[in-house]
Amino acid sequence: MRTAVLIPCHNERASVAKVVADYRRLLPDAVIYVYDNNSSDGTAEAAAAAGAVVVPEYRQGKGFVVRSMFRDVDADVYLMVDGDDTYEAEDVAALVGPIVDGRADMVVGDRLAGGYLEKNTRPLHGFGNRLVRWMINRIFRARLADIMSGARAFSRSFVRGFPVTSGGFEVETEMTIHALDKRFLIAESPVAYRERGEGSVSKLSTVRDGLRVLKTIVALFKDFRPLLFSALVATALFLGALALFIAPLEEYIATGFVRKIPSLIVAMALGTSALLSLVTGTILDSIRKQSRMLYELELTAQRARCAPDLDAGVDREGRQRP
Repeated sequence: MRTAVLIPCHNERASVAKVVADYRRLLPDAVIYVYDNNSSDGTAEAAAAAGAVVVPEYRQGKGFVVRSMFRDVDADVYLMVDGDDTYEAEDVAALVGPIVDGRADMVVGDRLAGGYLEKNTRPLHGFGNRLVRWMINRIFRARLADIMSGARAFSRSFVRGFPVTSGGFEVETEMTIHALDKRFLIAESPVAYRERGEGSVSKLSTVRDGLRVLKTIVALFKDFRPLLFSALVATALFLGALALFIAPLEEYIATGFVRKIPSLIVAMALGTSALLSLVTGTILDSIRKQSRMLYELELTAQRARCAPDLDAGVDREGRQRP
């Protein structure tokens, strides 16, 4: 099967040549692509000298890089890894196994099992990873260990059916939520993690990119689970309406009159908004189900286009199927 190693890079000259050499050694039949995202330190030259196919991406942000990689590269198995050499190449190369065997559509390198929280020197990163993991597992009823890992392997079906909408580091979160919503097979495998080497600097901003990830989760929660999202909003509005309605109700019971007209009006407005939120969520949930059906049909059509020999009654090796 054709394997492609995808390495998004921005100013990783200090480590990219070693990363390319490691995967050339471990996956000699794979084509290694380095997508250079406006580097100014000679990353592209170092990657090309190491034997990688270098492709420029001029829109700044990891999400834009992933979008271009998934659109441009044609393969059966995709392995994506960061160019900072923070992952053990031997562990990451093993991620392609479940994809080749058909046991997974996306395999995530679990950094937490490899000591990420202990070795990472920025405590807010650990807190952010735990928060994002908790939110996604609760919202989408999953049991994933590492949501934001940059070491992943993908099947062709996943790559061709993944619409990248993120522009930055939140793209890993988007991948995970997309896989959960569309019921792709997800597997996790432990990968060893180490700190960046000398001369390599992280481009991740803890606060800015963390807020972008949280914003992405809320937006995707609204899009992928609209009924639950709307129900939560409706509950909050209804509780507010109920709290404001109690005082006019008690006044009416005691005196037969209502003088707190503004409270009553606001309570009615909040109650009406709660009802509208619930109705809107129900409609959007029906639309989402129709969209999922169309997506499944598109995946089936895509498989037929990519593997016409299967429709002709032969397997991948060309032998006649019974």
